Amino acid sequence: MRENEVKAYCNGKKSGVRVFVAGSYEALSKKAATIVAGAVSSKPTFMLGLATGTSPLGLYSNLAQLCDEGRVDFSNVTTYNLDEYYPIDPENDQSYRYFMNKNLFHKINIDINKTHVLNGKASDWEKECSAYDAAIEAAGGIDLQVLGIGNNGHIGFNEPGDTFIWGTHRVELTESTIEANSRLFNSKDEVPRAALSMGIGNIMTAKQIVLVANGAAKAQAIKGALEGEITPWCQASILQLHPNVTFILDEEAAGALEVYKAV
Repeated sequence: MRENEVKAYCNGKKSGVRVFVAGSYEALSKKAATIVAGAVSSKPTFMLGLATGTSPLGLYSNLAQLCDEGRVDFSNVTTYNLDEYYPIDPENDQSYRYFMNKNLFHKINIDINKTHVLNGKASDWEKECSAYDAAIEAAGGIDLQVLGIGNNGHIGFNEPGDTFIWGTHRVELTESTIEANSRLFNSKDEVPRAALSMGIGNIMTAKQIVLVANGAAKAQAIKGALEGEITPWCQASILQLHPNVTFILDEEAAGALEVYKAV
């Protein structure tokens, strides 16, 4: 596949799920940005759910460029981020509020007061989570949710376990997630051991979902999400039940998929 090429792949009986495989991370990011920008432009006001991590960085860079070129307008967009470490100061350069300001919000024409990230310094995390859910519901829900995926299949910080948790909640991070995220800190010991995260219900009630993933480390998680049984041990597998979800992958992330290997 050429670097700038993006191909669509059939995903069998899951009619609400679309899969695109790109020849490079750059092509993946441009495809995702085109979808998100088109959705944002389709309504006079828009509720956009956002993710952090390295996978969406290219998407955010492309959105900033489209905004700079006048091809998408964020002035009437309200955003809600999936998650935040807990506890962490929003001014900490490893907080997700800092990440979003640096990589997107300060580069587009959005009202910063319409951007929402869970408060990692909240003294009462249960109250913070309940208020976050109430605010999203009062605003009419998420129109489009951007997702990444963890190596263990988590979405947001919804870690593998016995159940799907519906609302925003506190979660103790698994050792594999701490290890994966340690690359962004000076040392593994600096990674917070807990986080606040939207639940699976917040994600699944979004009208549209776009998930981006790149790299061979994500291949088994993507396979579980798309072709495995629906199980809370791979939280992303619940997306098979969503009526409008798009996976945008590079060739390495798609490498374990039967639908991709069969072509």
